[in-house]
Amino acid sequence: MDDTPLADLFEPADRARWLGLVEGVLKGADFEKRLVSRTSDGLRIEPLYGAAEPAAQPVRQPGPWRIAQRVDHPDGAAANAQALTDLEGGADALVLAFAGAPGARGYGLTATRVEDLDAVLKGVMLPLIALRLDAGAKGLEAAALVKALAARRGEDLSAYDLDLAIDPVGSLAATGSLGAVWSDVAPRLAATVSDLEAAGFRGRAFMADGRPYHEAGAGEAAELAAVLATAVTYLRALEAAGHDLATARERIGVLLAADADEFVTVSKFRAMRRLWARIEQACGLDPKPLRLHAETAWRMMARRDPFVNILRTGMAAAAAGMGGADAVAVLPYTQALGLPDAFARRVGRNSQIVLIEESHLARVSDPAAGAGGFETLTAQLAEAAWEAFQTIEAEGGIVASLSLGKLQRRIELTREARAKAVATRREPLTGASEFPNLAEKPVTVLDVAPAPAGPTSNFGSGGSAVACDALPSHRLAEPYEALRDASDAYLAKTGRRPAVFLANLGPVAAFNARSTFAANAFAAGGIETLSNEGFTDAEALAAAFAASGAALACICSTDAIYAEHAVAAAEALVRAGAGTIYLAGRPADLVEPLKAAGVHAFLHVGCDLVALLNGALRSAMHTPAPQPAR
Repeated sequence: MDDTPLADLFEPADRARWLGLVEGVLKGADFEKRLVSRTSDGLRIEPLYGAAEPAAQPVRQPGPWRIAQRVDHPDGAAANAQALTDLEGGADALVLAFAGAPGARGYGLTATRVEDLDAVLKGVMLPLIALRLDAGAKGLEAAALVKALAARRGEDLSAYDLDLAIDPVGSLAATGSLGAVWSDVAPRLAATVSDLEAAGFRGRAFMADGRPYHEAGAGEAAELAAVLATAVTYLRALEAAGHDLATARERIGVLLAADADEFVTVSKFRAMRRLWARIEQACGLDPKPLRLHAETAWRMMARRDPFVNILRTGMAAAAAGMGGADAVAVLPYTQALGLPDAFARRVGRNSQIVLIEESHLARVSDPAAGAGGFETLTAQLAEAAWEAFQTIEAEGGIVASLSLGKLQRRIELTREARAKAVATRREPLTGASEFPNLAEKPVTVLDVAPAPAGPTSNFGSGGSAVACDALPSHRLAEPYEALRDASDAYLAKTGRRPAVFLANLGPVAAFNARSTFAANAFAAGGIETLSNEGFTDAEALAAAFAASGAALACICSTDAIYAEHAVAAAEALVRAGAGTIYLAGRPADLVEPLKAAGVHAFLHVGCDLVALLNGALRSAMHTPAPQPAR
């Protein structure tokens, strides 16, 4: 009996052999265009990687990451109920989001006195959990409240696992104001740390927060660079005031946004730890574990088909955890619609419990080690981020770069490129630009009014102040949501949605692919499609269009049928009163004849769908529906 191992019966697999097989499939198509992708920073991502030699990688301390839950209800008693429910349900960290902070998303705690904060945290044994503040411009006041709370409870601050998350640079980036010049702010920050340490504080006073840059559209390398420059700015402020660098670096934590791109998110978090170790070494310090927080990305959240957000945030949480985050906060799937209810909060919490307790993702300290793709992209991101960090430093540091508008301009270029990718669906958004559901049922959120806006900045007062152009906060789905909102308003006013008649030519087998493509595309703008079994006669097609009551028409079929019938069909639709005519596809040889016949635009892969849908909505809402011939 031949017991040769099965693998020995096959020719060894190597890249050269794989490339030969790929060339046969591509049939002359460009390998770079078809199979190689790039991050928003332009970093190359190959379709296939081999195993890699694991690089030295700083990791989080052994054990699972912490499950952090936001406490953001404006009512103190309700906020307390949120905190207790989350901790009893499996969370072991809380994020106190204060009203007025960008991260509070329009809601947040209104606690201004130590008694208020004590009520919010009633029954919460703070020495047993981790606590992170998210107070924006009120960072110093919130930190003082926590210090006073410890004294009120007779507990030592050293017993708390605290991230006070004071971040004046992040506040400057998000709001455009600092309240004072940096030379006045920095000593105040250092004095705050000294006062806290005198009270026993041993946690992280400052947070280098990547969210303002991520929400403004920055790529991963740019976000890492901004965070690194912010952390170095805080290190310098502490050192200038006489703090020992070995201790000062322990007063700084980092928060990165985690999105649903697993490949990039894992690599970004791994790169952050490498970059921080490089800073420590440059300071003459032996690297120590960085406190690295994650929050699922605001910019990927969608108001339409919000259940897809569960998938997005679940993937983001998994990627952040595998990338080495110490604590992960998952935005509830209804966060973009209002203040999430208990069910949405529970879903976010339980997704992490499943990842840790059932999927065991935290059992391995660095799951990406030795994986060619992750190792390569981690190294690329670290180098690109370091170069971008050096650019910020050459501009005088991040405060100067923001003040001069230089960092904002670089982020703006990336944001515009990403917006174009979203508009053309090269970056698809499930539920918004892809597979939209016009019949979706509304989800519930709490009936709570948004909290009043907080101060623009409270890190200084009087005299001159640092100011800059605030970074915008955008969600990727907003252009499509605006279209859907317009459609909903039209439905409420008229009792029907804007509609487009699918002018299907030929048999179902011929038009089905493009009519399905067109139906999904128009639905992304809230436009209902009226379909049929197809036509071979242009006059019958025109009569059916007139009877449909639609103001728009879209011709759908194959290129071969277009060559014979599309021009006649367009001319008949014009005679029947079609306000605007589209054609699914873009047959190169017929573009001009079709335009002459009345086709206004071509709906095809790669077209600017947002622009097309905006025009379609305007036409549908303002063009009288044709009347059937009598």
